[in-house]
Amino acid sequence: MNAAAVGIRLARTAYLPRVDSLFQVNRATRNTFYGLLLPQNVISSVDGVASNNFGTVWNSGAGVLVSWQPFDFGLRAANVAVASAARGEAQATLNRTRYEVSVAAADAFLTVLAAQQTAQAARAAVDSWQTLLRSIHAQVTAELRPGADESRVQAELAAAETQVAQVEQAVAVARSTLALFVGGNAAEVALSPGRLVAELPAERPEPALNASGNPLAQQQTALIAERQKQLDALGRTYYPQFLLQSEASARGTGLVNSGSRLGGLNGLAPATQNYAIGLTVTFPVMDRYAQAAEEAQEAANLRADQAQYRVITANLEAQFRAAQANLAGTRRVAANTPVGVAAAHAALEQATARYRSGLVPIDDVAQAHRLVVQAQIDDSLARLNVWRAQLQLDSARGDIQLFLAMATAP
Repeated sequence: MNAAAVGIRLARTAYLPRVDSLFQVNRATRNTFYGLLLPQNVISSVDGVASNNFGTVWNSGAGVLVSWQPFDFGLRAANVAVASAARGEAQATLNRTRYEVSVAAADAFLTVLAAQQTAQAARAAVDSWQTLLRSIHAQVTAELRPGADESRVQAELAAAETQVAQVEQAVAVARSTLALFVGGNAAEVALSPGRLVAELPAERPEPALNASGNPLAQQQTALIAERQKQLDALGRTYYPQFLLQSEASARGTGLVNSGSRLGGLNGLAPATQNYAIGLTVTFPVMDRYAQAAEEAQEAANLRADQAQYRVITANLEAQFRAAQANLAGTRRVAANTPVGVAAAHAALEQATARYRSGLVPIDDVAQAHRLVVQAQIDDSLARLNVWRAQLQLDSARGDIQLFLAMATAP
């Protein structure tokens, strides 16, 4: 953004006149030669007398040349417009970057919460298996239960502890990803789940997608505008250039018209003054071919950017429709998971009671216990998936402020 803003100031400096100053002292031969030399920058021009010897004299000169374009057929204004469009494109890029970081941070936050909910259910399972192990150990010690039951519970406890280690690792990784977007140490990032864990987002009427309002589309629109300004500026280059020029100068030399030399320090200081004012018009006749090629190239780039804009809007529309379908599906899943949790708890209670009565083996209790843990995890993740689908829907629309307001509402 700063570089683009400076670019506008740079383009506006073209309105200023050009001022060149010069002072020169040299010691050179004074011979002149009548003849033609094509324009070049190797052999210097000479102004002396018709002779041919190696005697030298002092020469000096000082002057100021001011050149200014009184009008340019809109070329400078077009270049300023290009710089302004570049600043607009930079602003759109900044907005897109901020937007993408905010969406990524929200998504990473949901990932952390999902990992934490899984970890919470896994730790609860470990506590439950430890309680059951203590009970069965006492019964095995009293020879009321076979030792195989205690071994089976120990195996389940070990599996649950392994799951806790895995999900705690997932939590640490997810927090590191979140810290990438919000800054700071991953371990120091404070998390406040708000309504995301316990509640579902309220159902609301979803307005139609306006793809042009998405920061991604807005950035492409700004790029197209910049391309158009560049094409307009190129169209203003094949015009005559009018230069209003004025010069003030002085020359000094140790040579007199007779061909003799004054000697000494004569010529070191400018002694003869001149001034001039005039209008110079230049027209790059053969530049038309290069300009036409540049215009064709820029026009092709413009068409490519316009086509890319259509691709972007089509992708956003597809994302929006997919997010709508995803939101509807996750809501149905979230409405069903509490039923599964209740049924799993009931099955665990029945299996525990039947095991205590000696009607079923410990395998039935272990299976019922795993179903409870999985049902609790599925229920927590189902709610978070609804929030994630809502985030995807709002991110396709290009504004997640409503999502943030819903997530943080008291």
